[in-house]
Amino acid sequence: MSKTDGVFLKHFLQIIALLVVITVALIVYAHIINERFYNDPTKGMGDERAKVERDRAIATIAPVGGVYAGATGLAAKAAADAAALAELKKNVPYGGREDGAEIYGGLCKACHDTGAGGSPLLLKSAWTARIAQGEETMVRHAIEGFQGGAGVMPARGGNPALTDAQVAVSVRWMVSQLK
Repeated sequence: MSKTDGVFLKHFLQIIALLVVITVALIVYAHIINERFYNDPTKGMGDERAKVERDRAIATIAPVGGVYAGATGLAAKAAADAAALAELKKNVPYGGREDGAEIYGGLCKACHDTGAGGSPLLLKSAWTARIAQGEETMVRHAIEGFQGGAGVMPARGGNPALTDAQVAVSVRWMVSQLK
C-alpha cells in the first residue's frame, strides 16, 4: 500500500467515525426530546383537561366502522346492531308517552298529510283495504316496515327509537281519525 492510500484510508476512517458520533448524538438528543415533550402531551395540564384531551385524541384515531365476515362476523354484527338499538331506546321519543295524536303530529303527519312515498292520506277510502287486513297486520307493518304496490312504510315511521306500544297507539289513533 502506498503512502497516499494510507493517508486516504486514515481520512476516510476519521470521517466515518465523525459521522457515527454525530448519528449517536442525534439519536440521544431525539430520545431526550421525545421523553420530555411527546410521551405525555397533556403533561402540565389539569387532570380534567388532560382527560378531555386524551379522550378527544382516542376518538380521533378510533376506527369508523368494522368488517364483519363469516359466522363470527354475523354474530359480531348482530351484537353491534343490538347495542346500537339499545342505545337508541335510551332516548325514547316523546318522553315515552303513548299519545297517538302527539306522535302523529311529530312524525307520521309528514307523510300521511302529504301522501309522500305513496303513503295513504287520512281518508277512509285510502284505508279500507288496510283496515280489512286487521289491526295486528297494520301495526306489524308499521313496526317492521312494509313495501306495497302503492308505496313504502319505513320501519317505525323512520324513527327506530319509537317503542312498539308508541307505534301501535299511533296506528290506532290514525284509524280513529279517518273521515
